[in-house]
Amino acid sequence: MRQAGSRAAPTELQLAPGRPYPLGATIDGDGVNFAVFSAHATALELCVFDPATGACTGRGMLPQLTDDVWHGRLGGAGAGLVYGLRAHGPYRPSEGLRFNPNKLLLDPYAREIVGSFAWRDEHFGYQRGDPEGHLSFDTRDNADTALKARVCAPLPAAGAARPNIAAADTVLYELHVKGYTQRHRGVPDALRGTYAGLAQAAIIDHLRRLGVTTLSLLPVHYSIDEERLGGLGLTNYWGYNTLGFFACDPRLSSTPADPAATRAEFRAMVDRLHEAGLEVVLDVVYNHTAEAGEDGPTLSMRGLDHARYYRLAAGDRAQTENLTGCGNTLNCAEPQVARLMLDSMRYWVGEMGVDGFRFDLGAVLGRGSQGFDAQAPFFVALHQDPVLAGAKLIAEPWDAGPHGYQLGRFPGRFLEWNDVFRDSARLFWLSRGVSNGEFARRLTASNDRFHHGTRRPHASVNFVTAHDGFTLTDVVSYAHRHNAANGELNRDGHQANFNINCGVEGPSGDPSVIAVRDRLRRALLATLFCAQGTPMLLAGDEIGRTQHGNNNAYCQDNETSWLNWDLADAALQDYVVALARLRRRHAALRQDHWLSGHPHPGVRRDVVWRAPDGREMAVEDWNHGAHHCFGAWLTPAAGSPLLLLVNADAAAVPFALPPGSWHVELDSSCPPPWREAALYDTFEVPERALVVLVSATAT
Repeated sequence: MRQAGSRAAPTELQLAPGRPYPLGATIDGDGVNFAVFSAHATALELCVFDPATGACTGRGMLPQLTDDVWHGRLGGAGAGLVYGLRAHGPYRPSEGLRFNPNKLLLDPYAREIVGSFAWRDEHFGYQRGDPEGHLSFDTRDNADTALKARVCAPLPAAGAARPNIAAADTVLYELHVKGYTQRHRGVPDALRGTYAGLAQAAIIDHLRRLGVTTLSLLPVHYSIDEERLGGLGLTNYWGYNTLGFFACDPRLSSTPADPAATRAEFRAMVDRLHEAGLEVVLDVVYNHTAEAGEDGPTLSMRGLDHARYYRLAAGDRAQTENLTGCGNTLNCAEPQVARLMLDSMRYWVGEMGVDGFRFDLGAVLGRGSQGFDAQAPFFVALHQDPVLAGAKLIAEPWDAGPHGYQLGRFPGRFLEWNDVFRDSARLFWLSRGVSNGEFARRLTASNDRFHHGTRRPHASVNFVTAHDGFTLTDVVSYAHRHNAANGELNRDGHQANFNINCGVEGPSGDPSVIAVRDRLRRALLATLFCAQGTPMLLAGDEIGRTQHGNNNAYCQDNETSWLNWDLADAALQDYVVALARLRRRHAALRQDHWLSGHPHPGVRRDVVWRAPDGREMAVEDWNHGAHHCFGAWLTPAAGSPLLLLVNADAAAVPFALPPGSWHVELDSSCPPPWREAALYDTFEVPERALVVLVSATAT
């Protein structure tokens, strides 16, 4: 008789050969087909578990190998089956081979992940503390505490049509699912900080009033916290530490213990946002995984085929190549790794309904043996994929490796985060640290970076703030970063932020300081919405959100990062609403052809650059270091011509107007409403202000 508490030995699973495609676990009639890539394994073992007790109830080898894919079919199985994998093969770290069948591995294609991860020594393929370090071998079995996959059935078809916002009309809005609703009184307590919370009427009403079109969500893939953060009592709040590229992060779910309900909740959120006319773009981290460097844990891909999934150092294959700053780099040049990424994207578009992707450290995707290549295999495959043909593609165009900065070099369909726009806008308004010519290039979609090949102005994603860095309020309230709470002795986060404190570090009750800060915020926001290209607004900037000077709040899952809606700046919010309305109303602000300024017979020039005295700008005006004031007369193919006037100097500047009657559509020196009286010969542009004038009678 078995003793109480002991477990019966697992039965031997009888698997049929099955099929090598699709990868992962797929319900196949009255059974489940399993397909797993590993080029160097000598055998792949399937382990199934009792979902109630966690006990292993069956083990069996996948019987067939086809083109480096191990596969088998388990008859009688279906949705709800909990399983893990064991990879058998050589353990030769010096060759990049780290097979250890004592470690239960998570299927990289898992749609649902069960269990709760905690850092334990048995999750490492080597013996921690051994003098040989990661070259040693650990014999402990981690099955009891390892994360496991659960077989699931496909969700029903999407219930709402995609908004399909045109590229030239897109206004991006970057937000964190939890932080956005965690403190919002219009969201029920049980739904705050969740996918369902983001779909609440109070949130959607705010987004629609704001005039944004496309939500760019910080990572929602299944991620885990780094071991170092756990030791500090912190978490990876942003989620840039992915373990499962097909699974929703349960921390953002109202039912975190139920992966099936979490998937359904995410899809329902997307459907509700689509009904409201809003697109959903996911920030995806296809550049590295949570398995970290060579001394990291063996949780999934490392155990399945470390030498194929990851880039290894050329001179020492025991080391991972760290082009991400996170310890490892996924090997996008390997066809099966590129396939994993594309399959993940197809799943999120086809089954979960999303509209596109923002690629974190996107330069990794184009890296081969000779560095970055805009025609890299991943890009070629992506552009040929019919499922992803309509998806928005946004690159963070750099990584942490040599020659990793690739702004403007991505293939034609991509939009790219333009950090040069951010830096130039801040320098122009906050310190007059760039020339008129440099600022004008940013206003015209950074044509020096993007005007080549098939690229169009919308390729430039213009932003003045993003999740990584200071909030807009903090850009004008702090001269220094205040990151001590991150546990890195205030050494983390960007050092060069081109920020100022307007005379007081942090909050101030001085009306004069507050007035200057408000004026500068409005000027930066006006620049964002009036520039050619694709604007991206950071969530909370419209209500004056602060992180109290923390410019790297990735580990602050608390009130530092959560939006405080109770302190919302209503006047600033109304101002952003007016900016978005202005951009929608005037085609001159969102032209998707490159402005040339060249005359054409019978057609007014699309842009004429004007000095304050009414002259066309000359070379010396562009490079003038003493004055930062000029104008752009914009004439679209259809719609009203606009006169955009900028003055970053500390005194008002009289500006000679073109012939005709003009009126003010925007004056960033003050909140709306703006003056409506007709203007003719001269307009005095206020200090530190951007002004837009419009007239249907201009000649």
